Amino acid sequence: QLQLVESGGGLVQPGGSLRLSCAASGFTLGYYAIGWFRQAPGKEREGVSCISSSGGGTNYADSVKGRFTISRDNAKNTVYLQMNSLKPEDTAVYYCAADYAPYSAFCTVVAQGPYHYWGQGTQVTVSS
Repeated sequence: QLQLVESGGGLVQPGGSLRLSCAASGFTLGYYAIGWFRQAPGKEREGVSCISSSGGGTNYADSVKGRFTISRDNAKNTVYLQMNSLKPEDTAVYYCAADYAPYSAFCTVVAQGPYHYWGQGTQVTVSS
């Protein structure tokens, strides 16, 4: 059974950092592009960052560029999202999702359609 599990969320003060993890089970993560998305209360889900299956391609939403960094460790079947300089507007449930795209240097944070497998989400709250 294909499964994605996010972890690492929590409560952090503005300016703080968190590292989210997205662990895959039941499939080889290395064949998939992975995207991070988030949904704040009352808002639509939006793309945050993605990394291609090859690891050679990454994309970020303008709102997180320079603050968030995505990376992957295929040996651990895990993708990470390092979030620094967090702001209250980063508060949301964060989801990771997988798009089967082997040997690709491309990924998208604009379209959610290619991502067929989703985790259950982890809450990130940025507040003083």
